[in-house]
Amino acid sequence: MFRGVQHINMDAKGRLAMPARQREPLLNEYNGHLVITVDTQSRCLVMYPLPEWEKIEREIQDLPALKPAVKRFQRLVIGYATELELDRSGRVLLPASLREYASLEKKLVLVGQGKKMELWAEQLWLAERDCALQESASDTELPEELMSLTL
Repeated sequence: MFRGVQHINMDAKGRLAMPARQREPLLNEYNGHLVITVDTQSRCLVMYPLPEWEKIEREIQDLPALKPAVKRFQRLVIGYATELELDRSGRVLLPASLREYASLEKKLVLVGQGKKMELWAEQLWLAERDCALQESASDTELPEELMSLTL
């Protein structure tokens, strides 16, 4: 399970060092094999251990591709999906097309989401976080699914 929010840096070549908290399980359980793709609802990237991605990819491919919205979703998520492998230093090289999609520069934020991780440009993450905090502080009613949680 990937948890926590970590601020990290990307070098000029597009490499980032995976924090030890995530690096160890990725190397030990998944041999350092990841898949990264775009998030279609936010301007960030989503990283999955390869076995987790393979399950999701099958589900996406099984969707009815004759529906235009489904086809667009498949095109983006599967089309941008890229296999990555941690090198001996625990780094990964992010493809330029994905860096461009998510507006990634030097300062990044890695956000654990259970079976996956999100990778954000720091300024976009801070805006997303602040928006979420404002919404939770307002009188906006929570969705029914969230009301059933006991925290």
